[in-house]
Amino acid sequence: MKAVWWFRTIMMFVYLSLLLMAVGALVGFIFNSNFIYWSLAFLAISLFICFFSYYNSKQMALKANKVRIIRREDNPRLYDMVAELAQKSGLPMPEVGISYTPVANAFATGRNPENAAVVATSGILDLLPDDELRGVLAHEMSHVRNRDILVMGIASAISIVISYVSQMAWYAAIFSRDSENRGMIMLAALAAQIVVPFAALLIQLGISRNREFLADESGARLINDPMALARALQHLERQNDATVQSYTLEDMARKDRNTPDATLNICTNRNYAHMWISNPLKKKGILESMFSTHPSTESRVARLTELAKKMGQ
Repeated sequence: MKAVWWFRTIMMFVYLSLLLMAVGALVGFIFNSNFIYWSLAFLAISLFICFFSYYNSKQMALKANKVRIIRREDNPRLYDMVAELAQKSGLPMPEVGISYTPVANAFATGRNPENAAVVATSGILDLLPDDELRGVLAHEMSHVRNRDILVMGIASAISIVISYVSQMAWYAAIFSRDSENRGMIMLAALAAQIVVPFAALLIQLGISRNREFLADESGARLINDPMALARALQHLERQNDATVQSYTLEDMARKDRNTPDATLNICTNRNYAHMWISNPLKKKGILESMFSTHPSTESRVARLTELAKKMGQ
């Protein structure tokens, strides 16, 4: 099954790279120059951005989510669970952090297992019993073991580059001096401006959901208890829906994150929504659910239930 997940992810990266090269070729066509050079140039730019993200994503994520790195004496329960799971996974002990927000959630970050951090919110520590919390942390350790942080960082970087290149193609078409082919150039640039970023976003979301399913399965196998993780996911969704609904728009707009109400903003930052184990953004309808960074809780629980049956539980 792990090979299947990796094959799906690799194919999605191939699609993203082809999209980027296609838009690069369009820019070359607009400028009436060698489209192959333009395709390779934008691919090189994408690789540079991926390289930058690879080395800086951890600190950016910790800072954005107001994470405090702890020692064992600060929270023995959390620290010991992470240490136990790291040992069972055969991974180095990651840094352990707490994000002080009432939203119950957790995430992992870091470019590789040697530079990883596992973070839990104060909300999840108060909410979940030990077996469910262990399931959540096993999911996050699986992200570390499967190098999902690297995978998602690269996918996000390539998608951003594709959006900017599509925008560049549109402006290049507007100011193009090729009067003979102007109509075709404008039509192609408009199509790229609308379709390509949308396609890149769908592929990025597909990768994110793909890795979530894999981390669910890997984490459940790590603790040999798929239903503990399934219960945790259901518990988190119910609690977080209630927590988000209890905050007013005024509370969520506050910029001072030191106030209790404003700590909700930490988990509802769209730029980092894909990192959390449970989607912190309220799904208001079918369309918004389609563009969710996470598969539905129902589908995740169904897969974990089927896994439990296969494991004889």
